[in-house]
Amino acid sequence: MPTAGQSGEVPARSKRADAQRNQQTLLAAAAAVFVTSGVDAPIREIAARAGVGVGTIYRHFPTRADLVVAVYRHQVEACAEAGPSLLVSAGSPFAALRQWVDLFVDFLVTKHGLANAMQSDSSGFEALHTYFLDRLTPVCAQLLDAAVDAGEIRPGMHPYELMRGIGNLCIGRDSDPRYDPRRLVELLLRGLRRPQSA
Repeated sequence: MPTAGQSGEVPARSKRADAQRNQQTLLAAAAAVFVTSGVDAPIREIAARAGVGVGTIYRHFPTRADLVVAVYRHQVEACAEAGPSLLVSAGSPFAALRQWVDLFVDFLVTKHGLANAMQSDSSGFEALHTYFLDRLTPVCAQLLDAAVDAGEIRPGMHPYELMRGIGNLCIGRDSDPRYDPRRLVELLLRGLRRPQSA
């Protein structure tokens, strides 16, 4: 009896790893398109960016809501994993916080569209919101604590309040292309800075 290698078949574990990588590529492409074009962007635009056929997307995600929820979860995980990595690689804790907030803003643009895509499933949306808070609040707290410990920002900012404030600044971005929340988010971050001693 031939083994998997002799028969030319790819071992199941390798197939799963390839499928997982392909799905991550597809989700990253969809996230990028959603940030620039909104969650109502044509599926063919996402397929072109991912380098796959439209049928591949529908095979993985039968409805637009399925795709948007998967992108939402993908972005939450990317933000959660980015926090500790940025603390290691950025020039300072405040630089790490600033870069993380930029990723968070991209995520929020998609999140606001998610509410529209899930209009009929409020309990599903609430579960995702809880997941989002559980995963990202501790990461934001870690970044804020590191910046406070480094003397770069004032103490006392609660992670939930910062995330909520940034979220409120992002409302309206998808309905008004003239509005760029990043400018106001940058002002908010500057307001956290500790004044430099003379």
